[in-house]
Amino acid sequence: MRFVLVLVCVIVFLKAEENFITPLEYGKMLYENPRGIGCVECHGKYGEGDRVANYTHKNYAKSIYAPRINNLEFNTFKNALQGGKRVMPKYYLTANEIEAIYKYLQNFKQNQ
Repeated sequence: MRFVLVLVCVIVFLKAEENFITPLEYGKMLYENPRGIGCVECHGKYGEGDRVANYTHKNYAKSIYAPRINNLEFNTFKNALQGGKRVMPKYYLTANEIEAIYKYLQNFKQNQ
């Protein structure tokens, strides 16, 4: 009887451990802060794109904008993260981390 009780407890514990954080929660966590500066700082809360900085050039006010990223194909998204692009820094993320961020952003694709 004790063995069965211990076995049930172990199974419940392992199942709880497996579901501790959902893939979407993991993607959100990475999007908000993957390695210091999060994607959200430039690309907005939902990947819709946002203003990164304002500056003046030859007495004209100008702005730098980060593009919308919740509508990209996966390979385009992955290549931008791994290689950097213009002012976009290069991030050293695992394949699983990139996929988690991408899937998180896909939740907002139809809302834009």
